[in-house]
Amino acid sequence: MAFPDLHSFMALLEARGELLRISTPVSSDLEITQIADRMVKGAGPALLFENVRLMDGSPSAFPVVIGLMGTRERTALSLGVGDLDELAVRVRALIDIKGSGGLRGLLSNLPKLGDAAHLLPKRVSRAAVQEVVWTGDEVDLTKLPILKCWPLDGGPFVTLPLVITKDPETGERNMGMYRMQVMGKNTTGMHWQRHKTGTKHLEKAKKLGQRLEVAVALGGDPALIYAATAPLPPIPGLDEFALAGYLRGQRYPVIKGVTVDLEVPANAEFILEGYVDPAEEWVMEGPFGDHTGFYTLPDLYPRFHVTAVTMRRGAVYPATIVGRPPMEDAYLIEASERLFLPAAQLILPEISDYHMPPVGVAHNLVVVSIKKAFPGHAYKVANGLLGLGQMMFAKVIVVVDDDITVNDMSAVWQRVAQLVEPGRDSLVSRGPIDALDHSSRTWSYGGKLILDATRKLPEELGSALSSREQQGDQARHTQLGEKDNISAVQLNRELPTFEGVKDQLQTPDGYWYVSLTKTRPHQTAALAAAFAADPAAAGVRHLLITDDQTDVHDAGDVWWTILNNIDPERDVSVQGDLLVWDGTPKLPEEGFVRVWPPKINMKAEVVRRVEALWHLYPLPEHLRDA
Repeated sequence: MAFPDLHSFMALLEARGELLRISTPVSSDLEITQIADRMVKGAGPALLFENVRLMDGSPSAFPVVIGLMGTRERTALSLGVGDLDELAVRVRALIDIKGSGGLRGLLSNLPKLGDAAHLLPKRVSRAAVQEVVWTGDEVDLTKLPILKCWPLDGGPFVTLPLVITKDPETGERNMGMYRMQVMGKNTTGMHWQRHKTGTKHLEKAKKLGQRLEVAVALGGDPALIYAATAPLPPIPGLDEFALAGYLRGQRYPVIKGVTVDLEVPANAEFILEGYVDPAEEWVMEGPFGDHTGFYTLPDLYPRFHVTAVTMRRGAVYPATIVGRPPMEDAYLIEASERLFLPAAQLILPEISDYHMPPVGVAHNLVVVSIKKAFPGHAYKVANGLLGLGQMMFAKVIVVVDDDITVNDMSAVWQRVAQLVEPGRDSLVSRGPIDALDHSSRTWSYGGKLILDATRKLPEELGSALSSREQQGDQARHTQLGEKDNISAVQLNRELPTFEGVKDQLQTPDGYWYVSLTKTRPHQTAALAAAFAADPAAAGVRHLLITDDQTDVHDAGDVWWTILNNIDPERDVSVQGDLLVWDGTPKLPEEGFVRVWPPKINMKAEVVRRVEALWHLYPLPEHLRDA
């Protein structure tokens, strides 16, 4: 389904009761974030703020819309499908091109080739996004209601930008979503991480001794907004406009920029045109409350100079927020899961399904189910995934049999406790890590963990790494025995107390959650050894030690903290029958040379201010107490 522009999608949502207009005055400085955060965590509607105050307190000429794809259902609707699983069906049909069967076989491909024809964008001569043009001294980004999202952010950030560049040598186009901190009236930071295509384009421009032209679109068909986040494979001719064209079933309309030689989406709300000069010194950007739920600390990034701002009349400023999961980006990640599942199965056909749950904030955790056929099959698949595009950033990969539903995390972790023997079925390696990962041994490079939670074949049992008799081990895996798990009776036993332990909980499926007030180096290692030796560890398979801000009674909070705070090579160890996960902040005395960032929390005064006005917002009944 093709939406002519963002307004048509908003109109559809409003008609379905999925978009609310809020006329109560609200500030772009933290308040919109607090309201939107409560909405997305309550599976609430998208919000159109019609009365926005800018950072200086003056009224904005532009409304703000946020949370457009803040539920699984709205994300599916934005991409023209009834359910996100339909994306895999469509792609599977497209890539299943038959080359045999004579004339009849070839003719069967015609409908698929017709879909592929939608991949090319369509150049137009006039566009709504160029109805109003600011150039020269007229350019003033402070007139846009750009949000300051979290208290420690370095300033306002453009959070939903579609950043367009061209390879200076090949002319191939790229579009990515890279946050942009406003540095002045006509400059921003450009958060191009080292693995991103924008960085590669800038490096080529530097070698050629030229500036890199950049255009940033805000808004457009939701399919294009999604496409800018999609991890596209490096296939010539396949870019984000092509993906959006395929998803919408219609070629995407583009127009040449006013001051740059780049094609931009004709149906966007705003376009920021300009350049990045590779010869210029980089600017300090951040901090930023990131999608990990932690702050990304300040670092040097290129500076973007804005030479023109074009917009449609009656433009709406689109935004999103990221932070502690679940957030809107979780549904965009799920869309990518579904869209690229057939491609992964084309390379690794034994994959039944895979899932990147919100607690793993994309790269920190991947669960994959397989049709297991031989010893070591789980490792073959996990290592294969680590070689596929952006899947190289995966930190923890859990492999299960295909009788497990990969997005049922309770079932997944139960199977891990049942079938993963620490040391034998846990494998640590190294590789590239997401540049936003704060816990890795060095920036963008660190440890990885593979957990083989499949039923073991005879060849996989009784190795030198095993601490059990092969006969008992075989029975346990054959029956998925629960004899090693903690019984309800055992849960009532008294747990040991050690220095610094704030709270702890043992679960029936073999996990021990501990929150620790860490006061000295190597405190966690000593604690883990003491816990492992205690009789209370009987039947426990995983000891998860977190910081004292973590609620051990909330499994999601525990796993989110653990997965963010571990470098598996350094922080996951075997203690007897226990696999110990050290999810505490690391100290300089422990060899951690970078600064450990804080978790994202909103200012109490902002929470109180929003709470005082909550009754004025026209919210559905079930969200009034959210």
